[in-house]
Amino acid sequence: MSDSNLDRRQFIGTCVATAAGISSLSCAGDRSPPQQPFDAKGLPTRVLGKTGVVVPIIAFGAGSRFCSVTDVEESLGLLEHALANGIFHWDTGHDYVYEGVVSEERLGMILETRREQVFLATKVGDRTYDGAMRHVEESLQRLKTDHIDLYQIHNVRSLDDVDAIGTEGGVIEAMHQLKEQGVARFIGFTGHSSAEALAEMVRRFDFDTMLYALNHQTEDEDREGFSMAEAAAKNMGILAMKVIRPRETDESLSPRELVHYALSLDNVAAAVIGTDSVDVVDQNVDLMKTFERLSPDEMQRIGRKLQTVCDGGRLAWMQPGYTDGTLA
Repeated sequence: MSDSNLDRRQFIGTCVATAAGISSLSCAGDRSPPQQPFDAKGLPTRVLGKTGVVVPIIAFGAGSRFCSVTDVEESLGLLEHALANGIFHWDTGHDYVYEGVVSEERLGMILETRREQVFLATKVGDRTYDGAMRHVEESLQRLKTDHIDLYQIHNVRSLDDVDAIGTEGGVIEAMHQLKEQGVARFIGFTGHSSAEALAEMVRRFDFDTMLYALNHQTEDEDREGFSMAEAAAKNMGILAMKVIRPRETDESLSPRELVHYALSLDNVAAAVIGTDSVDVVDQNVDLMKTFERLSPDEMQRIGRKLQTVCDGGRLAWMQPGYTDGTLA
């Protein structure tokens, strides 16, 4: 074993004191899971599966849309505004770097003084143990924290990808170790394309959550009836993303009805919505406050439209070479 690999294992086995500017951090292994410190400001919430954590029904997506806000103060203002209005579930990723903006670094500027007010989710893209450990070190430093609430394997693409994740020396070993040591309170995975691969992740491993691109279907794979049911049977917290993207193909589908559709599905705890303005924050707050589950007739009507839009993978962001498709 190389010295760098040994150092990385020692890093997780001892104290997680890597967050820049943070003093007196406790050993991750000695950390007791905090009680529910989060304040939804009266927004509707749901339990995120077996995590037991109560989260707002819409989360702050800090992917490509968030990174498009190049002005630092403006982006920090979005985060402050979201938190002030009860949106405390923030979803980012190690690889969310867009036009020079590093999402995790922006979040870290707020988290440095308000960490316990945020349910923090980030992601690891590397499929190896050592690569994942490098990623988590960098993420902790950027986020200015010593722990992550939800650590997710990013963008599971195929059955071959599932095999790579679970192989000896693969990222799954790092995920379990990080959870055992308290660096990650909960672990999960995300996926954009293959429902078959997501279902295999549910069957093969023990995860707390699944975040996936809900409104994508192919002729052979029905995402709602396939991986979601299996994840629900294991009491996993199910999160939906990309729920508004079908508008790129059919503008008659409104953002509100698309989000309502996702949140009206059985077992979905919350939708992660990419956020790039105060207006989007305010719209999401209003949507949550006025949300009512859609009737079966309304669900069928929207479902038929989505079937037309999504069959055969015709959504632009699902096409090969569409570089933004890996960002939430």
